[in-house]
Amino acid sequence: MTLKCDVQYRRGDTGFKLTRVGVKNVHKPILVKREGANGALNGTLNCKVDISVDLPAEQKGSHLSRNVEVLTAVLVESISKPVSGLENVAADICRKLLEHHEYAITAEVDICAEYFKPSRTPFGRETLESYTLLAKGRVFRGEKVRKTIGVEVIGMTACPCAQQTVTEMLSCGGETPVMSHNQRNVCRTMLTMDEDVDVEADELIDLVEGAFSSPTYELLKRDDEGQVVINAHSSPRFVEDVARNVLKSLVAECKNLPDDVEVYVSSESEESIHKHNAFAERTATMGDVRREAGL
Repeated sequence: MTLKCDVQYRRGDTGFKLTRVGVKNVHKPILVKREGANGALNGTLNCKVDISVDLPAEQKGSHLSRNVEVLTAVLVESISKPVSGLENVAADICRKLLEHHEYAITAEVDICAEYFKPSRTPFGRETLESYTLLAKGRVFRGEKVRKTIGVEVIGMTACPCAQQTVTEMLSCGGETPVMSHNQRNVCRTMLTMDEDVDVEADELIDLVEGAFSSPTYELLKRDDEGQVVINAHSSPRFVEDVARNVLKSLVAECKNLPDDVEVYVSSESEESIHKHNAFAERTATMGDVRREAGL
């Protein structure tokens, strides 16, 4: 029951509106059932959810319990009717938030989940690798909901510059790759789109892993370990190369995405011989990226 005498409905003291007011780090399970690129994705994802709406200047506070109420209702419904993706959950919550917060103009939802995907090491050993799924929803009252699906993937890069220097210093030649310093690279790729557009998270993961000098693995026996190092040094890449390779693959592999899909790519290398990290980012639309690729 809504009471207009609630403290939240009192007039604000300072006259400033707030862009976001809500709750953070709400941990909930979300049941997902989806036919993915690598087979059926059926299971429960442990998610961390942030929910917010804007607050007008004339209102003292936001009804925070309504955020958790909406989230709980959506998740209870997912038990009998599993959702097809975290980004769709985020979009659905956004829509319901504006129904429950009659004073709000915008609603935003961020979902983060740990995700495990089957993989194989260079010598064919089966392994289960962990990734981070990222989903968002945002809506302005009277407009369409925009949803975001993204992944965060950890890989490895070998520095081309140091490798060239070492090659010259040792007077090496031939096809055998020589040593270089390495980085653990964390690449985040996110696509924002209308609700009727779908992107498979598994495909994004594969696309990002192909941008590294080499993927990384939890399970590595000696032969696998050696092959990972050889593979990485056979494909030395800067932090900039990883970001650009992701963009290149998006153009090649996601031909059906509309031009208005928003693209965000960040590549951060945790340096091994420096005390700082290196990073590269790009924000664009698919149309922008395609034009730069000459399409």
